[in-house]
Amino acid sequence: MTKFADSPEKGCTKASTMNVLFEDLGKIEYGAAWDLQETYMKQGLDIKSARFNQEAGGITEQAAIPHYLFLCEHPHVYTLGKSGVPENLLINDQRMKDLDISYYKTNRGGDITYHGPGQMVAYPVLDLEQIFTDLGRYMRSLEEAVILALAEYGISSGRLEGSTGVWLDAGIPGKARKICAMGVRSSRWITIHGLALNVNTQMQYFDYIVPCGISDKGVTSMQRELGREVDMEEVKALFLKKFEQVFGLGIVALTDKEKAEAI
Repeated sequence: MTKFADSPEKGCTKASTMNVLFEDLGKIEYGAAWDLQETYMKQGLDIKSARFNQEAGGITEQAAIPHYLFLCEHPHVYTLGKSGVPENLLINDQRMKDLDISYYKTNRGGDITYHGPGQMVAYPVLDLEQIFTDLGRYMRSLEEAVILALAEYGISSGRLEGSTGVWLDAGIPGKARKICAMGVRSSRWITIHGLALNVNTQMQYFDYIVPCGISDKGVTSMQRELGREVDMEEVKALFLKKFEQVFGLGIVALTDKEKAEAI
């Protein structure tokens, strides 16, 4: 297990008074959720561009860029990261059609993964310039929020050297298994994409891919580890609590007015 540096669970002083605008999207098609993230990223990028006043030849003050956090579940879908290997998808188009599985090539990092019912997906759209400009620390912070949430269920998890995500028995040969996959994109320090925690996930769908391009390690879920179905709403609430704790950001509901203004 990799030791986490800089005690991320204590949050970040710069961000201690900031809020994240939160919405639970429920069950949503992958492409629609991706489009939504791109919309909010563009909002932030437009604000950053407007800060540079070419006529004055310098920087002008603008309103702070909002932070967003979305939770959701997706219908069955495989997504391939920009560094992914298409051959890690082990079935053809017809078989995916028969199984009612969608497929997307994305602009996030990482290889191929699965999303589906019973999986908690989190999409933070954060302006890291207001928090900390360190993508490695950002990834470790996301992992830490999940690790702390899993600990509330008595599930001991951690990191695997050289890999992203959250793992169980990471240091035990033949037993390491991933419970949470991660892949993000950042543009001018604004993030999209995020993480997928297997809660009550239908694990057979991982049999048709090489998850995250790693062939010699397994995948698991909270349900499999605990031997029972887990309350998804409870998991979401715990994750939000740990996210606040790790990032030092308050979580408030995204209003209809704020959604309209962004779009």
